[in-house]
Amino acid sequence: MTTRLVLATHNDAKVAELREILAGMDVRLLSADDCAAEGLDLPDVEETGDSFAANALLKARAGVMTTGLPCIADDSGLVVDALDGQPGIHSARYASLSGITAEGRVATDRANLDLLLERMADVPGPQRTGRFVCAAALALPDGGYDTIEATMEGTILTGPRGEGGFGYDPVFLPAGHDLTTSEMTAAQKHAISHRGKAFRALRPLIADYLAWTTRGR
Repeated sequence: MTTRLVLATHNDAKVAELREILAGMDVRLLSADDCAAEGLDLPDVEETGDSFAANALLKARAGVMTTGLPCIADDSGLVVDALDGQPGIHSARYASLSGITAEGRVATDRANLDLLLERMADVPGPQRTGRFVCAAALALPDGGYDTIEATMEGTILTGPRGEGGFGYDPVFLPAGHDLTTSEMTAAQKHAISHRGKAFRALRPLIADYLAWTTRGR
C-alpha cells in the first residue's frame, strides 16, 4: 500500500523537487493544495522558533496534527558572517522587522535585498562570506521526528545579477561557481542548493519509516 506523505508548502517547485528525489519509493507526496482539496487545510504556522530547525519542526508537527499523516516542512534563509548571522531566520521579513530598519518598510524581496546591500556597503570583498541554510523536518504521527540541516556556502556580491530565482539569489555567488543562483537554471541550482541537499538527506529517513510501517502491516 502506497504511503501518503505531506510536504507542508504551496510552492509547486518544492513539491516537484522532492517528488523527483523520492522517485522509486512507494510514496505519494501531497502538497498543501492537495490536502486542501481533501478538506484538510494546513494551518499558517507562526515561525516563533529560535532556529531554522525549530521553525521547520513547528510546521511539520502542525501538518501531522491536521492530517494525521507523516509531514515534511522546511525553513531556510541567508546567514551573512559580516552581519553577525543576519538576516538568518528572519530572512523573509528582514526589511520590516522593528529595530532593523525604518518602521513601515515592507518586506518584499526587493526591499530585503536592498537592505542587505545597504548594510554591507562598506564590507570588503574577502569578508562578504555567507551561506544559505535549509532545515528540513520530518514529523511522524507517533510523535517521532528528525531534522536535517544543509548549507550552500558563497559570497555576497555588491549588486544583483540575473533574472531567475527569488529572494537573495541575485547577489549570492556560490563557492566555486561563476554564476549567481539567480543566473543558474533550476536544475543547476537544485544540484548544489541547501534545500536540495536537505531534501536528499531525508530520503533514507523516509525509507526507514517505510520499512518500519511495512513490518507493522
